[in-house]
Amino acid sequence: MENPFETGHIKNYLLLYASVVVIMVLFFIASTLFHDVEHVDKKVFDTNTSAEKSLHVSSQEEEKQELPKKFKLLKNGY
Repeated sequence: MENPFETGHIKNYLLLYASVVVIMVLFFIASTLFHDVEHVDKKVFDTNTSAEKSLHVSSQEEEKQELPKKFKLLKNGY
């Protein structure tokens, strides 16, 4: 195998490296130019805790408890 520093092939390796870097920079520029950022609305959460909401939540919990269970659990764990 020949030494690339002695035969003058180092210029080809540098050109290859430079071309890869240039292509990466061009792709980065193209992706930033053509990337459309849509306006995202800020989410607002209701922080009011009222009695109506607590009643509604408790009725949902009762409905969940009334549903039949799909699986039967074993009495003893092995």
